[in-house]
Amino acid sequence: MSYGSDLADSYRLAGIYIGKILNGANPADLPVQPMVKVALVINMRTAKTLGLTIPLALLGRVDEVIE
Repeated sequence: MSYGSDLADSYRLAGIYIGKILNGANPADLPVQPMVKVALVINMRTAKTLGLTIPLALLGRVDEVIE
């Protein structure tokens, strides 16, 4: 189980920064923006190997389940 940044959101933010730089903004003047969207991923095969049971309430909240 892990939290990580959403790749689509990362690419979107990178595109915004590149667009501002190409329009003449100084990269040093651009603010650093934290990731807004994160994804929770659970690897069920590893959980079963370790003998863990994942509650259904948690499985309902995950963004991706790896079988």
